Amino acid sequence: MLAVSVGRVQSLPWRGRVVSTAIAKASTSESVWVGRLGLAGDEQGDREHHGGLDKAVMAYSGEHYPAWSDALGPVSYPAFGENLTTFGLLESDAVIGAVYQVGTVLLQVTQPRRPCYKLSAFHGIDKRAGDVAVEVQRSGRTGMYFRVLGPGRLRAGDRLHLLSRPRHGITAAEVHRVLNIDRTDRAGAGRLLEHPDVLPAAWRALLHRRLAGEHEEQAARLYGTTTATTPSVTTKESS
Repeated sequence: MLAVSVGRVQSLPWRGRVVSTAIAKASTSESVWVGRLGLAGDEQGDREHHGGLDKAVMAYSGEHYPAWSDALGPVSYPAFGENLTTFGLLESDAVIGAVYQVGTVLLQVTQPRRPCYKLSAFHGIDKRAGDVAVEVQRSGRTGMYFRVLGPGRLRAGDRLHLLSRPRHGITAAEVHRVLNIDRTDRAGAGRLLEHPDVLPAAWRALLHRRLAGEHEEQAARLYGTTTATTPSVTTKESS
């Protein structure tokens, strides 16, 4: 791992109001205890949408940083609110349900991160990339969450060792594509629903509603508003 980071809840201005978030994290060279709910010393500003057993640890690939430095200007770890800045584990490699050991901790891939407006609040929206949360979603460079199967300790420099990988082969990148980008891909939604353990219950319900003809809005998550008054989010149309 390139970095291990934790953060406390802080207030950030966002479009005329203040939001609470722990996205501003700091790296540590010390060994960190990781329990069932995440890293010691780490916090979440919105426990309804962040944290919990299935989103205890957030990881982001260090391979993504050069592209973001081109788009945003120089950025350094952990610029995307991640606990673990990894190397060698992309969203397209991370099979949902795969188990890794890092240090003495056992981690299981649970889901891709669904970007929210707090990324934009942290980075500012006057960047060359525009609205950062939207660009993270469009790019597919989302990061991913883990649950903690076995508590223990880890530190920067520890290697991620793959212990097991489910045979279904569904990756965090594929879940992100179907859930957030190709939102009319009925076949893709059906494939995900064939494996009920791949998705959290709320996402399974969302895909069932889509198959019934109901499409959700993304403005609240991406823009922090109930109406998207900023440029629309790219959605690919699929037959």
